[in-house]
Amino acid sequence: MNTSTLVQYLPIVVIIIAFYFILIRPQQKRQKERNAMLKAIEVGDKVVTIGGIHGNVVEMDDQTITLRVADNTRIKFERSAVNAVRDKQ
Repeated sequence: MNTSTLVQYLPIVVIIIAFYFILIRPQQKRQKERNAMLKAIEVGDKVVTIGGIHGNVVEMDDQTITLRVADNTRIKFERSAVNAVRDKQ
């Protein structure tokens, strides 16, 4: 390989490195934060689902969460359907 071949591939290498730092690495960080948030949910927390439903966590297991959305209304969701925790206990 001579220097002209290396210079020819340099833009491709720079683009790959840029994609890693601009797209892939931040996405991995957001995914880690989301997983930590989902693991930290406890009974009594106020949460918002991906569909925009607000409720209080009344029951939960490894895969599902039951939310109280009104006095006598409870809805069961997958834990991954929680978008945000609004208020901790």
